[in-house]
Amino acid sequence: MRFRVQLDMFAGPLDLLLYLVKKHELEVLQIPIARVAEQYLEILAVIEVIDVDAVGDFLEMATQLMEIKSRLMLPRHEEIEEETVDDPRQELVTRLLEYKRYKEAANQLEERARQWQLRYERRADDLSEASQDPADQPIHEVELWDLVSAFSRVIKQKSVEVATKIRYDDTPIEVHMERIKERLATEGRILFTDFFEPGMHRSRMVGLFLAVLELIRHHHACVEQEELFGEIWVLAPQPIATEAAA
Repeated sequence: MRFRVQLDMFAGPLDLLLYLVKKHELEVLQIPIARVAEQYLEILAVIEVIDVDAVGDFLEMATQLMEIKSRLMLPRHEEIEEETVDDPRQELVTRLLEYKRYKEAANQLEERARQWQLRYERRADDLSEASQDPADQPIHEVELWDLVSAFSRVIKQKSVEVATKIRYDDTPIEVHMERIKERLATEGRILFTDFFEPGMHRSRMVGLFLAVLELIRHHHACVEQEELFGEIWVLAPQPIATEAAA
């Protein structure tokens, strides 16, 4: 059975763009389009490998970035005053700032909800009739884009560069998930890159990557990155406290 990843977890092109800006501590009002566009396209290539039929919005944003980059490279006439020339980035910056405000507000509400849950004891009858499907819960945006970025580097470094014969890995995602869970139960903490062997075929690498994402979404694994641009570790799930704080 072919596993089809639901790209709702990827939030959207503005989320990816904001991640790239924040990751490199760039100023939103002065986005270096050439630098951001290059990294955006690298991550987009990974999303296309996972599911080429579901990246329309990301491709549209990529087109806008390349158009802005081209306009910025066009020569300007000296007689035109700098302040009279419209910055081709302005519309994108406005959208990005609006999304940033929305995201910050959502994060504040999420943090308040988390603090509320820690402060008040859960009642026995406060569960909804229909339990939530873990697969419907999104992965935290920083963890997700960091993983996608790391997977992009893994593909470049460890996949087969030239395949003499097309091969597909038919291993079900569930099998990869069980194998990863067994390794985590034994080792406790594994480097993300250690899941992928040199010369591994791309289809198998994608299967392993999707398995890691699914384990995170189902709370059967967690990831941590101790420093910016540092190694990403996949860990066995942490035990959940059974009693609420008084």
